[in-house]
Amino acid sequence: MGNVNNPQVLVFNPRIEIGSLEVKSIIEPHDQSTSTSASTNTNMLSMKQFSENCDKKQLWCKVITSIKIALFSNKINLLIPFGPLAMLVDTLTGNHGWVFFLSLLGIIPLAERLGWATEQLAFYTGPTVGGLLNATFGNATELIISMYAMKHGMLRVVQQSLLGSILSNMLLVLGCAFFCGGIFLPKKEQVFDKSNAVMSSGLLLMAVMGLLFPAVLHFTHTELHFGKSELALSRFSSCVMLIAYGAYLFFQLTTQKNSYSPITEEDSPKEGNSDDDDDESPDISKYECVIWLSILTLFISILSEYLVNTIEGASVAMNIPIAFISVILLPIVGNAAEHASAIMFAMKDKLDISLGVAIGSSTQISMFAIPFCVVVGWIMGRPLDLNFQLFETATLFITVLVVAFMLQDGTSNYFKGVMLVFCYLIVAASFFVHIDPLSIQDKP
Repeated sequence: MGNVNNPQVLVFNPRIEIGSLEVKSIIEPHDQSTSTSASTNTNMLSMKQFSENCDKKQLWCKVITSIKIALFSNKINLLIPFGPLAMLVDTLTGNHGWVFFLSLLGIIPLAERLGWATEQLAFYTGPTVGGLLNATFGNATELIISMYAMKHGMLRVVQQSLLGSILSNMLLVLGCAFFCGGIFLPKKEQVFDKSNAVMSSGLLLMAVMGLLFPAVLHFTHTELHFGKSELALSRFSSCVMLIAYGAYLFFQLTTQKNSYSPITEEDSPKEGNSDDDDDESPDISKYECVIWLSILTLFISILSEYLVNTIEGASVAMNIPIAFISVILLPIVGNAAEHASAIMFAMKDKLDISLGVAIGSSTQISMFAIPFCVVVGWIMGRPLDLNFQLFETATLFITVLVVAFMLQDGTSNYFKGVMLVFCYLIVAASFFVHIDPLSIQDKP
């Protein structure tokens, strides 16, 4: 019986094994497909996470690179910590002299970086729009300081700081550009487009006219309505000057296509131009330029409030007239961007761009910034007018005449630069000994 049962077991066991194999064969493909899809999903998730991590790493690398280029690529950026230090000193001690001095040092690198960001943006906009952007954002520091001064009722500081910016651009910035260009290229006569220089001189003389008549009306006591006609004339003239400046911009953008391009480009060989173009390329992207312009403008606004709040205290602490601080010290800080870029372009034999920065900036302040401040003061209820007083108006008139004579022949040399710088030293000395009784306005 045992022998009979054993074959039966032997017969049935293979069937069971075969059945089990069949079951396995039926089950295994399903398990394999499930595991394959699960592994595929896992791989896709891991790939997404990997790509997200890579994107985050690339973004952070790009941000760090942009910060390095913007904040650590120039030695003048070593002055940036003076800005936060000014805030700290103001909080702990309230010493107006030190806060003013530290704020002044802190704004210098910010103004220079603002000009750098504008130059980077100019690579994407072309020479004409780039020159206009350079002049516009180069004057952003002066406008911000003027707005805060007007907010605090310091109308003479507004007038004198804008006047000083014109004088600084026309005499100091242009003089240094001529001098450095002549020294760096001693065997080459540098030339520039006379037509643009003459047009800018005409606009500056128009601005002088707008400032002269309210002052003459005031000092000759020939107002129709005493105390009102001078202000009304200033506001009317400001509106006319703004319209004239708008027409000037339209003319430059539509007619003068290459007004900021060097005149020597046509005479130089194409190979040299291509090499120069290859050497000059933007360091950051267009969107990074806009972001840095916004950040730098914000920080300049913060430091400008500290600067304006301590002008009067600094004048007393350092025994310096407010007129000298407003006309000389503040514009030198605000014109740091123009100063650096104008000298750089002059040393590259691109005097037309240097003139576009220096004279273009002066034209923009006289024909746009000053009338704009008058209109803003009108809206804010501040009686800001174009009567810059006799001493300041005469200084501006003589400066415009001197610069116009320097530009009439369309050539430059280091001696012209020396004369312009010496003229600025005379102006600075004059304001150092000048006492302006209207500098300190009664705050409402």
